[in-house]
Amino acid sequence: MSQRNERPSYYEELRQRGYSRRDFMKFCATVAAYLGLEAGGVAQVARALETKARMPVLWMHFQECTCCSESFIRSSHPIVADILLDKLSLDYTETLMAASGHQAEKCLQDTMENTKANTCCASKAPFLRRPKAFTA
Repeated sequence: MSQRNERPSYYEELRQRGYSRRDFMKFCATVAAYLGLEAGGVAQVARALETKARMPVLWMHFQECTCCSESFIRSSHPIVADILLDKLSLDYTETLMAASGHQAEKCLQDTMENTKANTCCASKAPFLRRPKAFTA
C-alpha cells in the first residue's frame, strides 16, 4: 500500500481486483485519448494513477431538493454499488449515508481534517456565501 496515506492508489486497487498491468495501461491510454493528450500523456496518466488514491468526495445538498440523489440511486447501469464502491470514494452525503446527526457530522469533519488538500466538494445548489467550514 502507498506510504503517503492510508488509502491505496488506483493502480493498487485494480491489481487487488485482478486486473493486469496491460489492462491498466490500456485504461491509461484510453483516458489520455479522451483528454486529448499526446502520446507522452499516457505515462503521465499512468504515473498519476499509480501514486494517487481515489479522491474523497463530499456531496453537499444545501438548498437543493434530493432529486439528483434519487435519480442516482435508481439508476440501473451502472448500478450505484459499482460507482460508490469501485469508482468514487463518496465519504459524505446526507441522503445516501447510514449515519445521521452527530455521527454524520463527525464523518464530515474527519474527512475534511484528514484529507485537507485532496477533497472534492460537490454541490448542485448555489452558495449564497462561502460556508465557514470551507474556508482555510
